[in-house]
Amino acid sequence: MLTSSIKDIKVGLKNISQEQLVELCLQLAKYKKENKELLSYLLFQVHDEALYIADVKGVIDDEFSTITTKTPFHARKAVRKALRITNKYIKYSKLKPTEVELLIYFCKKLRKTRISLQSTNAMGALYMRQVTKIKKTVSTMHEDLQFDYEQDITSLES
Repeated sequence: MLTSSIKDIKVGLKNISQEQLVELCLQLAKYKKENKELLSYLLFQVHDEALYIADVKGVIDDEFSTITTKTPFHARKAVRKALRITNKYIKYSKLKPTEVELLIYFCKKLRKTRISLQSTNAMGALYMRQVTKIKKTVSTMHEDLQFDYEQDITSLES
């Protein structure tokens, strides 16, 4: 089956009634959990970004509470899962301050774990990639916001 382009889908959505559009959205939400989460964000949480960030931080806390540091393999796997979930929620928001806040929080939680973050370690490389991503995102923001995040970035680098 061929997948239509976004432009074609947009034209098709404009040509259907509101009832049909509601049915399409509900059908999308039924088949994939991510679609349901995105619709929930767009309908109920987009107007209060601070509450959304707090909710996502709670999810990150839950993920980090399940990390066991007994074996490095399981620790890496759990950290990658937490990062994957963090990136999923960042993708929903698409706001740069939200992205920076959540990535800084993720890095701080990672540093608080007992996992070694040496530069030769896979976890250290993952951590440094996130710090680099934070710095890149902050560099595209307004100067006042850059100044606000500068202290957090320097604490992550040390």
